[in-house]
Amino acid sequence: MWRAGRWLAMWRDTWLVMGKDLKIELRSKILINQVVPFALLVLLLFGFALGPGNQLLITATPGLYWLAVLFAALLAVQRSFAIEAVDGFGDGFRLSGLDPAGIFLGKVTAVTIQLLVLEVILSLGVVIFYGSQLANNLWFVIIIAIVTPIGLSAVGIIYGLTVADLKINQTLFPMLLFGVAAPVLIAATKAFSAAIAGHIDQGVPWLDLLCIFDAVYLALGIGLFAPLLEDL
Repeated sequence: MWRAGRWLAMWRDTWLVMGKDLKIELRSKILINQVVPFALLVLLLFGFALGPGNQLLITATPGLYWLAVLFAALLAVQRSFAIEAVDGFGDGFRLSGLDPAGIFLGKVTAVTIQLLVLEVILSLGVVIFYGSQLANNLWFVIIIAIVTPIGLSAVGIIYGLTVADLKINQTLFPMLLFGVAAPVLIAATKAFSAAIAGHIDQGVPWLDLLCIFDAVYLALGIGLFAPLLEDL
């Protein structure tokens, strides 16, 4: 009975934290006014670097797409902690009585939803700027697009909290995130490429790797968020 109550409390707190973060983002419009233009600018710069009408540009679309998402994830995670920094992130949540696992899942869900919105816009961007065809095996592309930001958000929130109280967090966090997220970026790129090329059988193992990565970091976050929060 206690375990059932604990799970219910965790999901309730997840919903509360997620709702709070998304309401703040909707009011501030940081995603639309800053993150989306930044990600689209990254796509444009990659396009100019490789040249218009270049077959290499179309071939490199999956990698460039997920690099843009990764850069945007960095901004979204940093923003997720910045909205708490004024009032003291650790003290505020410790005194709130919220389940630490619920706080973690709430923040992960909020960042994931923001990245999903961004992915839709970037998908239109690569079709318009690069001439890429994402309609092939659209269902598989959608699954990849849903699974990948979960992993990026989970690892970002874990490492973001780890360095939240360090004075060098603004430089250390990108180094940690880019290093740990490299497997996600590689797997998402490979799965995306296989989907666009119509070789789903080649993309399934990479999708499996993405799911494993998500499961591992979600489990780590649920288990470690409480002690990490106490150390702030």
